Amino acid sequence: MRHGKKFNHLGRTASHRKAMLSNMASSLIIHKRINTTVAKAKALQKYVEPLITKAKTDSTHSRRMAFSYLQDKVTVQELFGTVAEKTNQRPGGYTRIIKTGIRLGDNAEMCMMELVDFNELLLQDADAGKAKTRRSRRGSKKKSTETVAAPVADEAVEATDASTDSAEDQAPESNDEGAEKKDDN
Repeated sequence: MRHGKKFNHLGRTASHRKAMLSNMASSLIIHKRINTTVAKAKALQKYVEPLITKAKTDSTHSRRMAFSYLQDKVTVQELFGTVAEKTNQRPGGYTRIIKTGIRLGDNAEMCMMELVDFNELLLQDADAGKAKTRRSRRGSKKKSTETVAAPVADEAVEATDASTDSAEDQAPESNDEGAEKKDDN
């Protein structure tokens, strides 16, 4: 019976599993995003998030511990460099798993796993969302914004009226000239 055994063996021996997770963690840290199956991604999430937490404290001991897991000097430098800088303020949850569908060959559920602080598109959307302010139901802020916005709106309307008047003045002249040229031919 396997009561209380929560570790996913992924159908591999211990050495194969350790090597696979080490390689996947290195790829995730270097490339910031990988495509894999959901089962492997969940196992990798448990493997790589403690490493990123260790990278927050840059000491010789934490670097040696990270190297014992990753077995790659370049990856350890990247982890303690750019990854640690971006994730320094985050208390946890450094990775995100986005399901992408199923694989055609064996119907395995596929996903994209990425480091949260390195997705520029989602970070831009979050910054745009933070710029919005909430308004109260009383409307006290609404009245003050209307009084400030009203003169600006009037100036904008006057500016557009002036530009359309100048465009109308120029448009009939060009049409008359074209008609005269046709008559000459």
